Amino acid sequence: MIKSLKEIPHHPGVYKFFSNEKIIYIGKAKNLKKRVSSYFRGSIHDRKTIQIRELTDRIETFTTRNEAEALLLEQSLIKENLPKFNILLRDDKTYPYIFYSSKHKFPSVSLRRTKHATDENFFGPFISTHAVKEIIKDMQKIFNIRNCSDSTFRNRTRPCIEYQMKRCSAPCVNFISQDQYSSDILSSKEYVTSSRKKILLTLNTQMQKYAENLNFEQANEAKKQINTLESMQQDQSVITGLMDIDIFYVHEEFGKTGCCILSTRDGRVRGTKSHTFNQTFLPDQNTIFQTLIFNFYRNEFTLPKKIYLSSSSIDVELISKSLQIRFNKKINFTDRSRGPLKSLVSLAKLNAKQAILNKIQLNDKYAFSFEELGKLIGISASKFSIEGYDVSHFSGSNATASCVRFDNFGPQKKLYRLFNIPNSIAGDDISSLTHALERRIARENTESLPDVILIDGGINQLNAAIHAFQNINNQSIKILSIFKGAKRIRATDTILSEEGIVEVPKNSKAFLLLQEIRDESHRFAIKSSRSKKLKSIKFSELEVIDGVGSTKRERLLKAFKTTSSLKKATLNQLCSIQGINLQLAQRILEHLSKI
Repeated sequence: MIKSLKEIPHHPGVYKFFSNEKIIYIGKAKNLKKRVSSYFRGSIHDRKTIQIRELTDRIETFTTRNEAEALLLEQSLIKENLPKFNILLRDDKTYPYIFYSSKHKFPSVSLRRTKHATDENFFGPFISTHAVKEIIKDMQKIFNIRNCSDSTFRNRTRPCIEYQMKRCSAPCVNFISQDQYSSDILSSKEYVTSSRKKILLTLNTQMQKYAENLNFEQANEAKKQINTLESMQQDQSVITGLMDIDIFYVHEEFGKTGCCILSTRDGRVRGTKSHTFNQTFLPDQNTIFQTLIFNFYRNEFTLPKKIYLSSSSIDVELISKSLQIRFNKKINFTDRSRGPLKSLVSLAKLNAKQAILNKIQLNDKYAFSFEELGKLIGISASKFSIEGYDVSHFSGSNATASCVRFDNFGPQKKLYRLFNIPNSIAGDDISSLTHALERRIARENTESLPDVILIDGGINQLNAAIHAFQNINNQSIKILSIFKGAKRIRATDTILSEEGIVEVPKNSKAFLLLQEIRDESHRFAIKSSRSKKLKSIKFSELEVIDGVGSTKRERLLKAFKTTSSLKKATLNQLCSIQGINLQLAQRILEHLSKI
């Protein structure tokens, strides 16, 4: 089993199989983990898969935002790298293109399905065959381009039905000059390659004019064109309006640095590369970018016209001068992402992050967050635990307090606890919190107390927690509270302790950890409170029946679950409930039949 299989994410994207540092196969998947793993299952016996499995010694993946991007990126990379098994062995995927037969003096337009469309006469690939057919029809209506075969064209002596339907200018019988037809061909290509926003704006304007003139049939046709364009010209970041630019994106998280290099040439993604470093080996981003750039470029012809760097604090002048000395070529640098570049930068960022996530486990994320928090609040132990508390009620009734527990391995749901709050204090958050904490402390001998207590609330809730714990033997417990700031914006949350405000950086993993624990305790408390409320509502109709008190209601609830089930019960079934005789059973059914 290839070691790198463990690092593959459950995301859409492209995968590359290597043998002796050479790419032998490139494919796309909706779920990279499942698709790549399928090649290494013993149950698959087809010739291509067996050969790929036996030759592969390394796997690389590149994550995309959706499967459509993965498909188009796969095409770009196959055309660039020409892997052995994508070319020599039959692959079951072909993609629709718009094709112009430009060698003919009156070119036709048609749909072609192919895997290796490298000719400039191919426009695509596109996702939907239906959409390509529709757009060709639209081009015929607008520009009267022929779609017949060359043999049909040669043998025509009079115009065909396409001409009569005003979808062809009949060049076969010289009804249009070659110059005029060439102009129409250029216009149709511009129509295919123009920005979707510009075309849709034009078509919407036309549709509105048709509608204003009560020409609803043509307005409907324009609407159909709009729908076709929206399904056809998807905003794919792997087919771009950019020419020659390389993107270097660096992301730091969980004590590691992820790097993604994304290279585009002639408006298409030519290649990608991801790296992961431990931050201890690369002390600053200048070193990282210099290392990436001078290892990536080996020859003068590999240099792009422009290089994007994800940080504005890099010594660009030094890198630029070094490249000019080495290759005698001046390169432009930018750290701004606008227009088509913005989506490509977003894609590079996604893969820089994914390069880190591929190398770490969920436990590692929590371990890093706990270590960071420990340094901020003065806990030297490498492992410790946190319990988060919150109180929930509905207008002073059905009150519940929650306790959730987290440690270096994440949430420990087996240690979650709920505390029912007496009705006498249900509307008092401070008293409810004190009640829950006192009951938790009472369990100290059977359930060990945590190292940190986190309260959802402000200074009053914090003081109540401090007071509740002041008489216990374990004086090393840290007590914190977290409350939302102005307009309940998460970034303005404040952390309090007995000593005052705890300075926790808002973009730190420690801050996000405290927010996660607070949110989890809030969710758990609300869920319990809602459940209690629903139970009380279900059998509220029984409260008015003489002889049915709280105990009997509880027994009926346990036996029948819902009022609907109770309505369908027989007298014998009701009489089987402890404390309910025949007369009371008759009163219950009679009352329920009226509601």
